[in-house]
Amino acid sequence: MIQHLDKSNFDATINTNDVVLVDFFADWCGPCKALHPALEELATDFDGVAVISKINVDKNPELAAQFKVRSIPALFYFKNGEVVGTQNGVQSKSVMTSHLESIIKS
Repeated sequence: MIQHLDKSNFDATINTNDVVLVDFFADWCGPCKALHPALEELATDFDGVAVISKINVDKNPELAAQFKVRSIPALFYFKNGEVVGTQNGVQSKSVMTSHLESIIKS
């Protein structure tokens, strides 16, 4: 299940889970909607191994600004609370899976 993050739960989620994928998105964003099904599948595939999450940039502009999100969808990969990778635009499930697997193994 995809976790929805905001200012109140962002730090706790990032800092208490080994691997977290954060999708910065907006409800009006077509490419963001296109990415959603793959994220749902990743949440199932990596259940218990990595957290798949989303942050609405319209409702959380301070988090978008903190990470200098300039275009969406923007994917941020965290390991042990630190950003270890980013991707912009719609990515295939296989690309995101490969990236997550490499982060988990590192």
